[in-house]
Amino acid sequence: MILLERTSVMNFENAIRGARNPMNSWNRMDSFYDENGNYILGENDLSLAKRLVKAGNDHRKFIRQIFVSVDITAPLYWWKEYDTYKVGTVANSTSTMHKIASKPFSLEDFSCDQMRPQTLKQMEGVVAYLESLRQEYLEQKDKEVWYDMIQFLPSSYNQMRTCSFNYENLVNMYHARKNHKLSEWHVFCDWVKTLPYAAELITGEK
Repeated sequence: MILLERTSVMNFENAIRGARNPMNSWNRMDSFYDENGNYILGENDLSLAKRLVKAGNDHRKFIRQIFVSVDITAPLYWWKEYDTYKVGTVANSTSTMHKIASKPFSLEDFSCDQMRPQTLKQMEGVVAYLESLRQEYLEQKDKEVWYDMIQFLPSSYNQMRTCSFNYENLVNMYHARKNHKLSEWHVFCDWVKTLPYAAELITGEK
């Protein structure tokens, strides 16, 4: 399970202006904001952007200045793979260390959507035991019980992080993960394709 919410895309105008700095061609800028505040690339700017992206990493520096923020809720096993993308990304997460005992455990706290019925039944027992540990910890405030919760917690536990990227990060992530075995990466890549001008600037796919 993965959920991507509250997406914001920022700095398109400045990035496109920066793309024109090397040739001092600002007079050819023809992009504009529509009535909803969306930045619409004009014919000249879109043509330049596509040529620079096609020319490769050294020439598409302007997409590093297009910023994206999104809240992602995903299981710990997915976050372990996400964390390989540390360059140019930022994430603030909800705290497992501080808040693990703050609410009752339930199946909804875990990614169980791919489990077979017999595995899901075992998972129900795990969740019940975690909840018994939580109750014990709340009564005793015993650090050993807290460690039981932390170390027994399955990697299917869902965590929410507010993440920031730029379009260059997303180029790398999309092409590296679009055919991955984990279904969460397919949902992530489908989200990437919904971003403004993703086909032209990120995926290269129509």
